[in-house]
Amino acid sequence: MLVGNVFQQAGQIINAAIVGRYIGADATAVVGASFYIIFALIALVMGVGIGGTVIVSQYFGSKQFENVKRASDTMLIFLTSAGAVIGIAGIIFSRPILKLTNIPDALLDDAQTYMNISMLGMFAMFGYNAVSANLRGLGDSVRPLYFLVIATALNLCLDLLFVVVFGWKIKGVAWATFIAFFISFVLSVIYLNKTHPVLKFSFATMIFDRKIFSKALKIGLPSGMQQTFVALGGVALVTVVNSMGVEIMAAYTVAGRIDSFISLPAMNFSAALSAFAGQNIAAGKYNRIRSGLLSTLTMSGAVCLSSMAIVFAWSENIMQIFVKSTEPGYDIIINTGIEYLVIVCSFYIIFSSMFVINGLLRGAGATLIPMFITLFSLWLIRLPVAYLLSNHTDMGATGIWWSIPTGWIIGFSGALIYYLSGKWKGKSVVDIIDN
Repeated sequence: MLVGNVFQQAGQIINAAIVGRYIGADATAVVGASFYIIFALIALVMGVGIGGTVIVSQYFGSKQFENVKRASDTMLIFLTSAGAVIGIAGIIFSRPILKLTNIPDALLDDAQTYMNISMLGMFAMFGYNAVSANLRGLGDSVRPLYFLVIATALNLCLDLLFVVVFGWKIKGVAWATFIAFFISFVLSVIYLNKTHPVLKFSFATMIFDRKIFSKALKIGLPSGMQQTFVALGGVALVTVVNSMGVEIMAAYTVAGRIDSFISLPAMNFSAALSAFAGQNIAAGKYNRIRSGLLSTLTMSGAVCLSSMAIVFAWSENIMQIFVKSTEPGYDIIINTGIEYLVIVCSFYIIFSSMFVINGLLRGAGATLIPMFITLFSLWLIRLPVAYLLSNHTDMGATGIWWSIPTGWIIGFSGALIYYLSGKWKGKSVVDIIDN
């Protein structure tokens, strides 16, 4: 999963470099302004998908293979259908939503074009993630990697073709991403049909199980709400950033891309531990869950330290990849991005530990308390701190950057306390479903 997402994020980083160098800082700001809105639109549904993954992994761990198929079908039907609905809604309401984020009027038309094309591909993106999540629930994370590598390479080739050769600018970037996700979905379905008879994709035989879906909602809805509020928090933070001008917007977008790449190990170790915990809680092996947590914290911590060293040593060189030296406001973009990276990277171990513990809790089906912890750390800590420091002190954008690790510290503390309390332990999800 880590290698796969490294390829995906590397593709997005190269994508951002193409945008910055061949289109300009305005286009970089447009991509950044649209990202959190798109994330907010899909977060709730993808959270329900996480609930489905937990059920698949626990059925698999208890060797109930017929129910593995029913759970897989149910989530695939739900996610692809929801992707189509969200895509249509996103296109209809894209412009008024973008206006709410304080995006400059000069960037509004390009941002709407980018967002509308991205919305067209929602069904394919949801479908691909549904297939990949089901495979991960079975412990197969290698095959989705192959599809992702192909799609990433294609995305980059199409970026160069559409942007550099055809001169389509921002819409070329959006179309390249849409095509790549669609191909990933098609390849993953072909693989399922040829090699996984238990999970074979066929409209004629697919079954939507209301009981399983209800349980997926119960498990995944808190996680989905958690991700939705995180995404809305991102939109709120972008609104504060957008009020500071195009240069700060561009710096935040570029530094955020780098930040997302460096934080991948934590997210992927968390996802792996979630499936691991789901299988072992179904088998009643709590000692293995504890050992898995300690091993995961050690691995993710080591990767974070290495990433921090790289950022501290070469943050300026990294930022320069994404910005033309002739770009107006070049020095502001570079220096602001460096400041963001140095402040945020200093706390990556806290962020990584928080994500890993939350992954274990999700795998155990305990998603409600982590949701409240996340909401508290984001909406009652990070956002107020960002607003107060940036608007009521001389810190400006620096205050926004410091609000991010402040929220992480609170979130980590809450997750750790809840894990140590042992209240997440209990009856496995599959037992609850079957009884």
